[in-house]
Amino acid sequence: MKQVRFHFRGIPLNNSHQNLRVAVFGLGSMGYGMASSLLTAGFPVWGFDVSREQEDRFHSEGGQQGTRLEAVKQADLVICVVVNARQTEDVLFGDEGIASVMKTGAVFMSCATVAPEFAKDMAGRLAALDVDYLDTPISGGSVKAAAGALTILGSGPPAAFDRIRPAVDAVAEKVFRLGDDIGPGSAMKVVNQLLAGVHIAAAAEAVTFALSQGIAPETTLDVISQCAGTSWMFENRVPHIVDGDYTPHSAVDIFVKDLGIVADVAHGSAFSAPLTAAALQQFLAAKGMGLGREDDSAVAKVYARNAGLSLPGEP
Repeated sequence: MKQVRFHFRGIPLNNSHQNLRVAVFGLGSMGYGMASSLLTAGFPVWGFDVSREQEDRFHSEGGQQGTRLEAVKQADLVICVVVNARQTEDVLFGDEGIASVMKTGAVFMSCATVAPEFAKDMAGRLAALDVDYLDTPISGGSVKAAAGALTILGSGPPAAFDRIRPAVDAVAEKVFRLGDDIGPGSAMKVVNQLLAGVHIAAAAEAVTFALSQGIAPETTLDVISQCAGTSWMFENRVPHIVDGDYTPHSAVDIFVKDLGIVADVAHGSAFSAPLTAAALQQFLAAKGMGLGREDDSAVAKVYARNAGLSLPGEP
């Protein structure tokens, strides 16, 4: 059979790279994109999710067949892309937990936003089983996940990173190595989520404030995008508001969770985080309005409701 070499992000994937077997747990918008990027790069990949439909879709696109037990016993790398700490712990140590059947020397990449202390606890429990834990939260959203262009905020044993580098290069455009210990990766992600949540809330406030002054959302987007007051979140989320399209790319519920983690970590460090608290209240209000599963830009509806305004697409 003719040997096929894949060239992905400038790194030729030879047979040894393809022998790095990967299991991905969590085939949501981020996890599915990562799993697909690994397939594109030529890796054998298993994909598992609570949704059988997502699993079947992944199989149809070339994902490996087999049970989670069969996959984990073979996998050199497990990438966990679930929603939160509870789900991460359940994947590892729940009723059908995989920790006890992972190969000696395998690597577990934890990609959820979690508190640093939780990451340290999971790493310690896996170390007792001769499995390496990497603290690797991700940033970039579903579009970059599908393009294999995520940013990884990573910390953990250098040797573990080195063993899985080809797979990391297949899913990430940028990898920040933040230290050899577990915790700095999650700490930096918490910092990022503080800014992301505050910026989304601030963008929503700005757009609805402008509307109260007779300025249409599309005008605010056009002008502020070219001014000093802009932000990446403003330019990314305000188009959703302008279009009246709240199809979730990152849901309100995500920022209820993530800003809650920021608040908890800040409290544990005796650090005052008033902007986090203010933004969190707006996301909680959006959730209370039944908007938890809508795109996080739907936080604008809280401001609009309180001001008696109608956003695009609303009666």
